[in-house]
Amino acid sequence: QVQLVESGGGLVQAGGSLRLSCAASGRTFSIYAMGWFRQAPGKDREFVAAIRWSGSNTYYGNSVKGRFTISRDNAKNTVYLQMNSLKPEDTAVYYCASTQGYQGSFYYEFAYDYWGQGTQVTVSS
Repeated sequence: QVQLVESGGGLVQAGGSLRLSCAASGRTFSIYAMGWFRQAPGKDREFVAAIRWSGSNTYYGNSVKGRFTISRDNAKNTVYLQMNSLKPEDTAVYYCASTQGYQGSFYYEFAYDYWGQGTQVTVSS
């Protein structure tokens, strides 16, 4: 069992920055990779970023490349999402997810085993 808790969401103006955190607990030694997804009202959950628990492999959705950076601190069992140059269209609930193994892709919701409850990010113009 892995428990994930997101934090760091809030209200920010367009062009601003925000850093989200996701703290993992439980069987964290089983984590293979962690990712961030987001979901805006009326839309499907969208892949944002993912990172391998070891190594330097990172993956980003096209809509956030060059603006968002995912990182990790294994000692703290925490992953971060640094969001820069925020746009109103980035407004969504951001979810942290973990997977215990590679399941074909890091880009799809079904590849992940555990999910946090989400944190709201609102970007105003």
